[in-house]
Amino acid sequence: MSRPAPSAGPAAEQWSPRLALLVAATFFMEFLDGTVLTTAIPSIAADFSVPSADVSITMTAYLLTVAMGIPLSGWLAERFGARRVFCLAIATFTVASLLCALSQDLTMLTLSRVLQGAGGAMMVPVGTLVVLRGTAKKDLLRATAYLVWPGLLAPVLAPLVGGALTTFLSWHWIFLINLPLGLAAFLAALRLVPAAAGDRTRRLDWLGLALTTLGVGCVVVGLELAGGREAGRLAALSITAGLLFLVTAAWWMRRARSPLFDLGVFSARTFRATATGGFIYRLTISAVPFLLPLMFQNGFGWDPLRAGVLVAAVFVGNIGIKPATTPLIRRFGFKPVLVFASLASAATFALCALLDAGTPEPLIFGLLVASGAFRSIGFSAYASVQYADVVPAQLPSANAVSATLVQLATAAGIAIGALLIRVYEAGGPLLGGAGAGAGDPVAPYRAAFLVLAVVMLLSTLDSLTLPRHAGAEVSRPGQAPAAGPRRRRRA
Repeated sequence: MSRPAPSAGPAAEQWSPRLALLVAATFFMEFLDGTVLTTAIPSIAADFSVPSADVSITMTAYLLTVAMGIPLSGWLAERFGARRVFCLAIATFTVASLLCALSQDLTMLTLSRVLQGAGGAMMVPVGTLVVLRGTAKKDLLRATAYLVWPGLLAPVLAPLVGGALTTFLSWHWIFLINLPLGLAAFLAALRLVPAAAGDRTRRLDWLGLALTTLGVGCVVVGLELAGGREAGRLAALSITAGLLFLVTAAWWMRRARSPLFDLGVFSARTFRATATGGFIYRLTISAVPFLLPLMFQNGFGWDPLRAGVLVAAVFVGNIGIKPATTPLIRRFGFKPVLVFASLASAATFALCALLDAGTPEPLIFGLLVASGAFRSIGFSAYASVQYADVVPAQLPSANAVSATLVQLATAAGIAIGALLIRVYEAGGPLLGGAGAGAGDPVAPYRAAFLVLAVVMLLSTLDSLTLPRHAGAEVSRPGQAPAAGPRRRRRA
């Protein structure tokens, strides 16, 4: 791997909350647009005179473009400079949002969403890289505290935002609202993002890029198909092909002279956690905002507004605990916090399986607030610990790999949530299904939450294998050097 831009050295001691907040805001736009169209699909279908099911291609096209574009973004940032690419990403996303709003048919909207996804694919990892390069290890917890909230809030707020804009204005405003936000972000980026020359000698690993892009694309398409009602065999074939492409890409990049990614980042146990326990954790928590509205509406018979208000309790928990996440990690360290967050989350999933239409709403609200709080603690811990032992020269690779895994985990969570419901309704023996839930509309969701609780425990087991003082340089910067080797021997 080539070294990052020259500014990565001295600048790494300058912590900029304003820059981190700017990057977080752009992430929020990108994450929100990934799912916000869900509630607007009937309105879009009516305007374009097409079946509602056909409109889902606009969401798939966006998510697929984001996932497939991330591997290239790291090379672009190194080759042309992170500031230039980040500003270009914001501009592309904003212009594409305008084109989406002006679309007169489904084809134009889908193509505009592809362009929007291309901008989003650059914003996510390049924005993170800008912040990481300007943050010393001792400030990493504070920096990631700003960066994790978009991934926590966007899936929860998307149904409310999309529903409100579509109901009181029109679906076009889902995209028009990005125009002033994008313009403000672009101007702020010109002012806040430090300029750094790119490495003009940095060559692109074309074969590594092709294999990685094909692999990610096939896996995402397979997961989208798995979440549907049909094409189960095609979904399995697509996922299998994607995994084979990714394994081949890893084999190639281990041997290439100038690989797309420096896979040496996986030699750090704290970074490997993002591909093991961290992947499982993100997968399960991504399924919850998908399952809850369905359970409340299809299972309990509630209207969308009532269901949306209750789901917003997860958002309350996310935000309410946020000021305490950094002190908790500094007080107890990453390993105990990750173990606690995963165990507590599994417990809330199991309790969600006990809910029914007669459960008092304050009790449901309180449970979901707690679930959101535990979700926020674990998400923040994983986002910080993964970079604890990554050296500056490996940051671009670590960042792009992490962003790709987050996209895959999110897609997998939604797909597995839908798959669990479908398997139960079909009478799946592993879930205790009995054909359409044996007359109980809540039964499929109960089974899904119980399975998610068990899956979350796999994340707990992975966290238990972490060294006792994993990431101490980040969680306890003043104590880590003195503790060093003796603590590691006891781990």
